[in-house]
Parts: sequence; structure tokens; C-alpha cells
Amino acid sequence: MMSNVTLESWGRYPASAPDGVMPVTWRADQPAWNAADTSVLPYGMGRSYGDVCLNNGGTLLLTRGLDRFIDFDPVTGIIRAEAGVIIEELLRFVMPHGWFIPVTPGTKYVTLGGAVANDVHGKNHHRMGTIGRHVRCFELVRSDGRRLLCSSESHADWYAATIGGMGLTGLVTWVELQLIRIESPIVDMETIKVRTLDEIVYWTMISDKDWDYTVSWIDCTKGGAQTGRGLFMRGNHARSAGGMRVDRRTVDGSLVDIPVDAPNWLLNRYSVTVFNRLYFHRQLRRFKRSRVGIDPFFYPLDIVHGWNRLYGKRGMLQYQCVIPYNGDTQLMRSILSEFRKAGIASFLAVLKMFGDIESPGVLSFPKPGLTLALDFGNDGTSVHRVLDRLDDMVLEAGGRVYAAKDARMSAATFRRMYPEAERLVPFIDPKFSSSFWRRVWQEAR
Repeated sequence: MMSNVTLESWGRYPASAPDGVMPVTWRADQPAWNAADTSVLPYGMGRSYGDVCLNNGGTLLLTRGLDRFIDFDPVTGIIRAEAGVIIEELLRFVMPHGWFIPVTPGTKYVTLGGAVANDVHGKNHHRMGTIGRHVRCFELVRSDGRRLLCSSESHADWYAATIGGMGLTGLVTWVELQLIRIESPIVDMETIKVRTLDEIVYWTMISDKDWDYTVSWIDCTKGGAQTGRGLFMRGNHARSAGGMRVDRRTVDGSLVDIPVDAPNWLLNRYSVTVFNRLYFHRQLRRFKRSRVGIDPFFYPLDIVHGWNRLYGKRGMLQYQCVIPYNGDTQLMRSILSEFRKAGIASFLAVLKMFGDIESPGVLSFPKPGLTLALDFGNDGTSVHRVLDRLDDMVLEAGGRVYAAKDARMSAATFRRMYPEAERLVPFIDPKFSSSFWRRVWQEAR
């Protein structure tokens, strides 16, 4: 076991202070983590924004060494790969055969184990639900040495607890997925300039039938009649590449690197306001059609390596919530208004609509309604106070916050948002724990 190693979350807040790390390199090895005097937690790429991937005072099990493909059927699109394989590696392997991952988050630098542990969703929730719906089976290794083959039919309770279980039920060593067929590495995309939140909802709802992917960027600095001004984007996998040459740089690596931390003041309400204005007006026409590669559509932020450093040494917070939608956008307007009143601007504000497809995971985040994700620099108590108020608003509406991205919600809030957590507890491995779980559950008992 190695000590004095710093492994952060993507938000770089709260601070990470593991007692040590232990690489896991072979799926057939018997668990060695019992030799550790502390609790353990799997750690893949660390792309979770909050402390769900941290284990301060404990040991992190580094899973990137589990990076092998075990089996792949190019006819059926069923693939079995070790849990440390990242989405980028998966796509590079299967796309030449005409297959694609059924659900992907906004970054391709996520391990399969991490995707399952957080039951990730994407721009196509209205069509495909979460990644958990496409997991055929996986192996779960417990600290007592048991190896469970989990699926919807075998050890189904462990299957449900582990999908979205935040890595607490044991170590997932491999995952078997059902992929989806595509005909080209190109996406037919339409971008529509919208002036209001109601317009975004309108375009989202009428697009759900014919478009696989829908998402909106919002200029959160605008209020009043312009609340919700932004760009609505929808896309489908193209039937042919149409002679378009895909730039391999956007597939194999980032184009821009942020090698050092930016000053803490770089992203403030003034600079964000200027950026948002330029970003909104870069599209002159109201409707724009284009054909783009996989990376510009699904993973635009991955083009900038280390973009989280733009928030400075204090790190960042992402707040993602989902609230029911009953035809009224007033609550979402109120949420956006809270930040403007506090003088806080989000560099990135993304709005999507979840469908009614249920995930098999006990603690899966999505539920039908509008989901909003906002990024903020961690400037101290002012942001935290606003987010506490938002928690109350979301709770009152019957919504919840995405635990995989959280770094600060209270234990009381978590228990009210996730009453299903009681069902997870019996399946948690006694050797496994995380900074997040201790914050929202163990230390509050």
C-alpha cells in the first residue's frame, strides 16, 4: 500500500486526505484490502464532483489497472470489460464495429465501474434511461472474499443496491453491457436559440419523439422576461458520415491544456456575464443544422484538459437537482433567481428533461421532471448559503440533488431526498466507506 498520495475529486472540494492507496490490477486476485487498517473505497478516474469518490482517513482502491476487455460479440453488441476501462477506451474499441455506449455522461474519462456506481445518465434519458438499465451483469467482490455474479435475475438485490450504490457494496471487477448500434461516428445536430425557459421546455417536449438526444445551455445571468435564454440542442446518430472527415484529435485527446490553477478571481459574475453573452450570440441564426463528431456533441468539455483548474485552488461545486414538471416553470425560475440575487453566476448551466424510465438502482438519481446542473467556484459561505436555500426549495417540490456530484448537503437533507437509502444499508460492505457516506449517514446517526 502506498501513502502520501493525493487523489482529488473533479471539483477539488472538499480536500482529499486518504490514509493510503492500493492498486487493484487483476480481477481474479483475492481481496488484499483486509490488510489495510482502515476502510476502503474504489477510486477510478475521480470525475465525481464531490466527495463520493473520496475516503479521507481511509484507503482508496485504484481500479484503473483493471483495464482489459474480456469478451465482445460484434454481432449482438454485448461487451464484457473490466471495471477500470474508461468510456474513451470502450468507444475506441467498439465504434469501428458500429456500436456505441447506450448512455454516456458529459465526459468520456469515466470508468465503467464508476458509471455503474453512480448510475450515470445522459442527454437521452427520455429514450434510454440510465446506464444501469443496460448493464446485463457484473461481478461484485466482497471483503469476505465472496464473488457474486449480479444481474436482474441472479443476486438481484445486490444488483439493485450496487447500481447507483456509490461504490459501497464492494468492488465491481467487470461489467457486461448491451451496446447500441450506430452507422457512423457522426451526429446530426440542430441548435436553436431560445429566449425563455418556456421555449426550452417546449422544444424539449416536441423533440423527444424524433430526437435521441436533447440538452440546453442556459445563460443564467439573465433574469426577468429573459430567464432561460440559451441554446437548445438536439441530435441523432447520423445514418452515414456523408464524406465528412472526423478530426482524430477530438477522439484521442484534448486540444487545450490548463496546466496550472487559475487565479481564484478569474471566474466571477462579470467574466461569466461576458462569456455567456458571447456564447449566446456566436450563433447568428435562430436555427442551425450541422454534422459533428462524437466528441464535440457528447464531450465538449473534454477538449480542454484540466478545465476544473479554471476555478482556482479553492475548487468548484456543481449543483444538480431534479424537480417535477407539471407544466409550470416558476420554480426553476426561482432557483435561477436565487443566484442572481446573491450576485453569483454559473459558468456552466445545463438543463435537461428526464423521462419516466425507471432505473434498476436503489439510489439512482433521475426521476421525471426538469434537471438543472450549475457550476460555481467555491468562494466560501455565500455559495453554500444559497445552495442550502435551494435544497429546501427542491425538497418542498418533491425533487432531489444528485448525490454523485454533491459536496455539502446535510445529512437531514439527504435522508429526506433519498428515503430509499435505508434499503441500501444492509448491502454495504462493512469494510467499505466514503467521505460522502460518513457525512450524510454514519456521522449523523
